[in-house]
Amino acid sequence: MPPSSEPSTATTSETAVSETATSARVPTQSPTPEAESLPLRQSTEIQGDILAGFKKDHVHLLLLAFGERDQAREWLDRLRHRVATTREVADFNRQFSRARRARAGVDPERHHAIWRSVSLTHAGLTELIGGAPYTDVPRGTTQEAFFQGPARRAERLGDTDASAPEHWLFGAVGQPAVHAVLTLAADRPEDLARALAEERDEAGDSGLTVVFEQPAGTLAGSLRGREHFGFKDGISQPGVRDFDEPDPDDPEHQLGKPGTRIVPAGEFLVGHEKDHRLPDWLPEWMRDGSFHVVRRLAQDVPGWWAQMADLVADLKQRNAVPPGATSEWLAARLMGRWRSGAPLTKYPDADPHPDPETEADNDILYGDDQLGRAVPLCAHLRKTNPRDGLLARVTDPEPVPLKGALDGRRIIRRGVPYGERFDPTGGAENGPDAPRGLVFVAYQGDLVAQFEFVQRSWVDAEAFPEREVQVGRDAVIGRGSQASFPVHGSPDAHVPLTLRQFVRTEGALYAFTPSLTALRLLAAGEIPPGGPPPEDRVLAAPMVLRRGEVISSGKARLRFEDDGDLRVRDDREEVTWQAGYTGGRSGRAEFWEDGRLALVDADGAAVWATPTEGNEGAVLVVGADGDVAVRAADGGVLWRTDTAH
Repeated sequence: MPPSSEPSTATTSETAVSETATSARVPTQSPTPEAESLPLRQSTEIQGDILAGFKKDHVHLLLLAFGERDQAREWLDRLRHRVATTREVADFNRQFSRARRARAGVDPERHHAIWRSVSLTHAGLTELIGGAPYTDVPRGTTQEAFFQGPARRAERLGDTDASAPEHWLFGAVGQPAVHAVLTLAADRPEDLARALAEERDEAGDSGLTVVFEQPAGTLAGSLRGREHFGFKDGISQPGVRDFDEPDPDDPEHQLGKPGTRIVPAGEFLVGHEKDHRLPDWLPEWMRDGSFHVVRRLAQDVPGWWAQMADLVADLKQRNAVPPGATSEWLAARLMGRWRSGAPLTKYPDADPHPDPETEADNDILYGDDQLGRAVPLCAHLRKTNPRDGLLARVTDPEPVPLKGALDGRRIIRRGVPYGERFDPTGGAENGPDAPRGLVFVAYQGDLVAQFEFVQRSWVDAEAFPEREVQVGRDAVIGRGSQASFPVHGSPDAHVPLTLRQFVRTEGALYAFTPSLTALRLLAAGEIPPGGPPPEDRVLAAPMVLRRGEVISSGKARLRFEDDGDLRVRDDREEVTWQAGYTGGRSGRAEFWEDGRLALVDADGAAVWATPTEGNEGAVLVVGADGDVAVRAADGGVLWRTDTAH
């Protein structure tokens, strides 16, 4: 049965939602009481892969370059009607799950859909808009990261040596520019092939060039739902406030998914409330959009498992592991889970779920394992999400709180494997040199504070978390390092472990996934270049400015800098004022309810402050004229930096 024709208003891609239909559209339903309490589920603005997730077996990414601007806008105007919304994808996923349960866990064969999403790189937005999407690009912000792209930031991300951009297949400086990332996802390969042919024709007719194509999809057989090393993937996702239903008995966690915390939507969507950071201060048209990271990560499967065999043999010689320890035993410890996804914290001795269809278990705590005896500190799960197992300092008695600190580091991952499984008995496409790995896809509201922070400060940091032993880099996706491995049966002994690199970056992009309204405005050429003009940033107390964070009005940038001092810089990043604190590394800058702007130490005591105490209701103003001031409730100036220009 041929697909129904596309209507002239924004709708989903062609879908089938019953056991008898083959390409009927998702029916429009009246909001249920549950939906009214979860308004983001009803969004027809947010693209569907961000919060709901496409969750398809067959995926294909087209990396596209624009030709003429008018033709590119016309292409986007036609494409936007085929882009899936959160409401459409969430409704389909709910119905699919119900049908699957009714079939005792078997996928409903006729319940299928084709989804599309589109994101645009900084270069792509610049082409469509006819100028930069914003001109205020403070150092250290997501605006800077998005403008520069991952290739120019490769060293800070650990993309060096074999992962350096000169080896990439796309995204490197000097390679053809990528302007748009078009993602297609389908339940059936024939549907995906047909949609791909249509999209290639559409792009070609509009003067677009396909720079790179990345096919991907769920692995077959025993690797279904797993990545190429054999471990279940996509388990530890955050819940999203106003999208995922909270547990009535524990509102900070998602109903029916123990261990899954509900995180404010602003960690994934521009313009929404965040966990603890300052507002976005991005152009209003970017609201309901999300920053999109795409990385092609090649996996050396035989090399990984050969290393496991070598390491476990060496550890046995040093009496550091139980006599019955195997490569599986060690690999689970370096991953943090067994192959089935069962966590080591609950099942330290063996994988309890050999069935690959076992439900995921995300109820993991490290608070009682601060020294990494049960799950090594270099384990992939601990490195990418330390949960309650993180101490700010090795001497701290209490872990860093999740709410107000670590929740704001979460990302939504939509990764999918590419390439055929490794099978030494198969043909060339299954051999050791065949391309295979993971298409890492992530959505977040802040590239620097989320993806880059996790990659730079956790994954690639040899001393994270801070402990008296050598922790090492991420044992699975890291670029190799020396790590300490706990000796079995000893309360405090460790032995060194040499970890090599078996995951390489082969391409990377930063893009932005706009709302449906933003796609319409971009297609119509109605977004002016340069972003909004400079304006005052007015902040009420209490306010916290953490290391590296900046409040920018365009002409003034108030930043708490890495050396622990507070400075104002102009739009050229030249210092125009500084607190001049030299007494050691202060912990953060705060604006207090008594009217003071202060630098505080690790215990929260002021080590420097403005002379503005006793002015409740005062506000901190980072002015569009370049001045920074504390103003009283009546508008009078209590203190200023005198840096207007």
